Amino acid sequence: MPRSKRRATTDMSSTDDDRYSSKRIRHSSRRNARAEENSFNQKRCLTWFKEYTTPDEPHTLGPEGMEKFCEDIGVEPENVVMLVLAYKMQARQMGFFTREEWLKGLSELQCDSIQKVQGRLDHLRCLLNDQNVFKAIYRYAYDFARQDKDQRSMDMETAKAMLQLLLGKHWPLYSQFGQFLDQSKYKVINKDQWCNILEFSRTIYNDLSNYDVDGAWPVMLDEFVEWLKLERSKNDGS
Repeated sequence: MPRSKRRATTDMSSTDDDRYSSKRIRHSSRRNARAEENSFNQKRCLTWFKEYTTPDEPHTLGPEGMEKFCEDIGVEPENVVMLVLAYKMQARQMGFFTREEWLKGLSELQCDSIQKVQGRLDHLRCLLNDQNVFKAIYRYAYDFARQDKDQRSMDMETAKAMLQLLLGKHWPLYSQFGQFLDQSKYKVINKDQWCNILEFSRTIYNDLSNYDVDGAWPVMLDEFVEWLKLERSKNDGS
């Protein structure tokens, strides 16, 4: 009898070990599956890219694909976060992402699905709060938004749209500057003017008291200051 008991105990112990081993394997498999799902997968990223391309242009995501991409991630094409995403990709042309640009930006963000990009949107928006990063994105926007890359200047309509996107909510004088541009002689903005507009918005007080007329500001900004002072004197007079 004692021998039978020992065999039964041994058999039961062996069964428990098998069950424990099977459970451990299942848990390990689930962990590995979750880890694989959460980790960035280049093949999955490129397969996703193909959903937005056409057989004629398999290596370029164009305007129609961009519209679908924006719809999928729940962001309007004109939302500033799309500019930040383009900056991450270092995209060269507005409305287009090449295969290489897509892979560069999304591998850096570790995103290979709609859900992962959606989960990174707040991070992309927060980048605009860093002054140095914002400055880099602002400078990038000039070359990115120019329709004709052979021209050194940006057409005024595009410039105003980009300025509204980047400075409209943060620069108290933006609306006045927009009015000035509307009635000015300027039809284009060059890169020096573009960069100095950001510097002006960051350093010059709203009352213009610290503006140095003998400073190295572009003539455009000298003229804006004169125009704004005249407009304010008219309003004070009335």
